Amino acid sequence: MSTGPPRGFAVAEYERRATTAQAMLAERGLDALLVCTEPEVRYFTGFFTPFWQSPTRPWFVLLPREGRPVAVIPGIGEPAMRETWVEDIRTWPAPRPADDGISLLATAIHEVAGRKGRVGVPMGHETHLRMPLADWAALQGATPGIAFEDATSIVRGLRMVKSEAEIAKVAHVCGIVADAFEGLPQLLSAGMTERGAFRAFRIDLLERGADDVPYLVGASGPGFADVIKQPSDRVIEEGDLLMFDTGTLFDGYSSDFDRYHAFGRADDGACRAHEVVWDATEAGLAMLRPGVTTSDLWAAMAAVLDEGGSLGNDVGRLGHGLGMQVTEWPSNTRDDGTEILEGMVLTLEPGLTWAPGCMMLHEENVVVRADGPELLSRRAPRDLPVIT
Repeated sequence: MSTGPPRGFAVAEYERRATTAQAMLAERGLDALLVCTEPEVRYFTGFFTPFWQSPTRPWFVLLPREGRPVAVIPGIGEPAMRETWVEDIRTWPAPRPADDGISLLATAIHEVAGRKGRVGVPMGHETHLRMPLADWAALQGATPGIAFEDATSIVRGLRMVKSEAEIAKVAHVCGIVADAFEGLPQLLSAGMTERGAFRAFRIDLLERGADDVPYLVGASGPGFADVIKQPSDRVIEEGDLLMFDTGTLFDGYSSDFDRYHAFGRADDGACRAHEVVWDATEAGLAMLRPGVTTSDLWAAMAAVLDEGGSLGNDVGRLGHGLGMQVTEWPSNTRDDGTEILEGMVLTLEPGLTWAPGCMMLHEENVVVRADGPELLSRRAPRDLPVIT
């Protein structure tokens, strides 16, 4: 089992992220950036813990226009934050609903932005405010001269383009998942339940070196349209299809690709559908290079799906960004229009309905290089694999 790339990042990585963000703040005339969700806090500080699964306590990080981030966090998180590059750490004994860090945060905002400053906060699509709305109102009341403005474009622009250290982590976990997918014929057989198959696959991923498998969806049957469900006690039979789609983690970075397998024999319609989505992925790979847009990618893949006889695709997009989260900006849609840049990590995910109630998806993970895409997932075969 490979140990993979080094865990964590050098301080220089966080310094680069901070100085790039600070240049964007200066360009926008903002005095600081406030973030309070797990990916953004981790991105700027390196603070990495599963404790985010508890919704009780809020966490805040301020990035001033100059210098290192300021962490305003519950006291329980101080030892872990002390292990990061952050030096200014302010804590309170959370939870304290009457003042859950709001006065501390207001003081920090005034220190870095003055009494009449401008503070950026992610407010747009694929962001959220991880604090009670009543606390948000209280913060605004405690900082009456501060203008809070939408800084989604800053966070989005930074996180969409990955460093080589980030790419190495995604590549490593994609390799683990590819190995596990290729090992499915030795792991699964007809007669297993969906629940048993999912459990076996998850255990195999962990034994191969994954840190966690928080996202694993799929389905089995002669055909199916629900591809995001939890497994059931349904028994897998000869002639069935099985689809696994997993966001598996290594050091906080995710894979996201799927594979279909047939048991014993494969339906002609399913085989043809698998070829069509594979060919659509090829069209996306041929199109993908810096300077094209996510909508160009969508059009290239959609054309192959339409020509292949698709009865529809209602999932809304044909792939997306990938990194610390299993789905990130941008989205490959008809009208997204995001320019593709070198260093972006994307999924290509064409899908079609090949018969009523029967969906076929195909997904690969790639990084965009100057001369085109580099596969991070191992390319699936064009022919639908059959487990005998």
